[in-house]
Amino acid sequence: MWSELTKAIANIKIPADWIGIRVVKETSSHHYFRDALPQSNGKSSTSGAMLEVMVNGCIGYAATNHLELASLQAAAEKAYKQAQAASQWWIHPFQVATERPKVVGEYISPFLQSLDALSAAQINDLLVRTCHTLKVSEQIVQTTASATTTDRETWFASSNGSEVYQNFISLRQHYGAIAQEGAIVQHRTNNGWEANCYQGGMELFKQEDIWQRVQHIGEQAVELLTAQECPTTRTNLVLAPDQMMLQIHESVGHPLEIDRILGDERNYAGGSFVNKSDFGVLVYGSPLMNITFDPTVSGEFASYGFDDTGAVATREYLIKEGVLLRGLGSLESQKRAGIPGVACARACSWNRPAIDRMANLNLEPGKASFEEIIAGIEHGVYMESNRSWSIDDRRYKFQFGCEYAKLIENGKLTKTLRNPNYRATTPEFWHSLIKVGNSSTWEMYGTPYCGKGEPNQAIWVGHGSPVCVFANVEVFGGGT
Repeated sequence: MWSELTKAIANIKIPADWIGIRVVKETSSHHYFRDALPQSNGKSSTSGAMLEVMVNGCIGYAATNHLELASLQAAAEKAYKQAQAASQWWIHPFQVATERPKVVGEYISPFLQSLDALSAAQINDLLVRTCHTLKVSEQIVQTTASATTTDRETWFASSNGSEVYQNFISLRQHYGAIAQEGAIVQHRTNNGWEANCYQGGMELFKQEDIWQRVQHIGEQAVELLTAQECPTTRTNLVLAPDQMMLQIHESVGHPLEIDRILGDERNYAGGSFVNKSDFGVLVYGSPLMNITFDPTVSGEFASYGFDDTGAVATREYLIKEGVLLRGLGSLESQKRAGIPGVACARACSWNRPAIDRMANLNLEPGKASFEEIIAGIEHGVYMESNRSWSIDDRRYKFQFGCEYAKLIENGKLTKTLRNPNYRATTPEFWHSLIKVGNSSTWEMYGTPYCGKGEPNQAIWVGHGSPVCVFANVEVFGGGT
């Protein structure tokens, strides 16, 4: 591929200051069963190239699904005309040396077994067994199980000598059960909707306790039918890592995207309550709040070595001891806003330009074990697995619901609670963080469905967190 891209860049005839080509080849398989019956089984492939051209301080974009020189030339000409036209109204002039520096390297996902180590029939057999194992009683009225594998290769080359190769190998698994007794309906899944997303191979299918976990999910769905409703009160709220995933995503990740802060996303995905002047000053949360942007975590869903413009990915604190330090902004956004950012210019495919996105956004562990956390609480509610979410377009006021909860009384988990919800504002909530679990409570999850941009881009993100305690939070019941 490198020889073809190098030859193409040398032979593209446009008077541009800089040319970049990002080629993406992706193959995915998807298997989905409901009540042990196949709903969809398929395989898809896509490939193409995004051409970036810098002219007079502006960048133009054009994509093509043909990689021969004539098609790349046509796309480059289109991108050139776009950049040239836009240069009359540029907001901020970009430079090759700072916004598109030369970079060379590669990244390959860690894996033990290739994605073809199991046949389609073997994967389907495992999903059928999952559905049967979830069916722990006649009160289980629906079971679902799915698996998606993806092998994505990207090549990035530029006229100033960049050569970056990355190969992302991933597996997504999901299963869940719906239980019903009369008018009461409860849904229980493995950590929320498709949260089990990781980089790796077929070894991820072979967790030692998988069937015990599957059965436990079915049993909890039934258990929720006779559980009492979550009380309406202000109390200590303990969140499991699979719910902290959404909490971090919605109330930290999106508000810190610099393009939102600049107003670029206001028309579609919304803005942010954070201002440019807040960086280095704003006390976002309690001193226990330490949030890192970390694409270096092995196996986390959004790990990578370089973003889609070639910027080198490094671990950086966004929030340290509660103080806001950095934003989620690409080299272009950093230059425009004058705010320190990270390597987060990412695109969902070859036919989309890279924009400011989350990657792995993690809450760093503290010192308390799970047992110590629960033992220190006289009254509270412990919640797992996201069920619903609502947050305003400034990422300020939110309300989230979970699948499963336990009442905490005198330092012990006691009654099961159904339909647990909580609400707060972002600053109030993070300032109420009073205890953070240690590394034994830290877990990572991911999602392929983070949406943003026009035209829309659904991108992979990962979030890791320990168990956390928040004081004096409004919790309440409701829902089905």
